[in-house]
Amino acid sequence: EDLRVDGRGCEDYRCVEVETDVVSNTSGSARVKLGHTDILVGVKAEMGTPKLEKPDEGYLEFFVDCSANATPEFEGRGGEELGTEIANTLYRVFSSESSVDLKSLCINPREHCWVLYVDVLLLECGGNLFDAISIAVKAALFNTRIPKVRVLEDEEGSKEIELSDDPYDCIRLNVDDVPCIVTLSKIGYRHVVDATLQEEACSLASLLISVTSKGALTSMKKVGKGSLDPESIFEMMETGKRVGKSLHIALQKTLDEEESLGTSRQKVGFLG
Repeated sequence: EDLRVDGRGCEDYRCVEVETDVVSNTSGSARVKLGHTDILVGVKAEMGTPKLEKPDEGYLEFFVDCSANATPEFEGRGGEELGTEIANTLYRVFSSESSVDLKSLCINPREHCWVLYVDVLLLECGGNLFDAISIAVKAALFNTRIPKVRVLEDEEGSKEIELSDDPYDCIRLNVDDVPCIVTLSKIGYRHVVDATLQEEACSLASLLISVTSKGALTSMKKVGKGSLDPESIFEMMETGKRVGKSLHIALQKTLDEEESLGTSRQKVGFLG
C-alpha cells in the first residue's frame, strides 16, 4: 500500500542533514546525518607521484573507519570487514573515468600529482550506510579546495614547486558527475529506498546502484543472502535512476545555498 512503519512511501528518504567545512585541518570535509546514521568525511590533498599506468592523472584513496561507538557489532575487529567492503565499493563507484576529472589533479606528468585521501568515519549506524556515505563523500569533494601550484624550472633543468600563498587561489573539483549510491531493499514483493535498521532486518536482498545527476547508472552490486529475479532488478534500476536524480538535485541545491552564505553561515554540527 506504499506505506511504511514510519509513514514514508516506498521511494521516500528520511530527512538528510548536510554540513560542509566541519573539520578545520582538512582540504574539504562534510558531515551527513540520515535518520540515526551519522557520517563524517574528511578529504586531504597531498602531493604524490602519479601511477605508472596513468602518468598524467592524480588519484583518490579511500579509508573507512567504523567507530566502535557506532554499533556494538564494531567492537574489537568487527568493523574492519565492513570498512573494507565500503572502501572497495567507493573505489568501484569512482573507477569510471568521468566521475572526477583526475587530469586536473596532475601537476607535472610522471613526477607530481595531487592525491586526495578521503577518510570516512562512521559515527553512528542507523541503516542505509552506503547512501549516506556517498552523499557525504560528494559533499566533502564539493567543499575541497586544493592550493594552486606552479612548477618553476631553472637553467640546469631541475624543477621546483611553488605553492600559492593566497588561500582563495585554489582549484575546486567539479562534482557534477560524481555519482551517489541508492540502495534498494527488497521486502516482500516491493522494494524500498533508504531502509531503516528494522527494514534492513526484514530484507533478504538489496541492490546498490550508483547514479549520476543525469540519471546514468555507473555500477551495480547485490548484497544480502536472498535472490532477485530479473524483472524486479529492472524495476529497481528504474526506481534507482528516478530517486537518484532527485537526490542529486536536492543535494546540489543545499550545497550551493550553504556556500552562498559564505562566512556568515552558522556552524551547526561539531563547531556549533
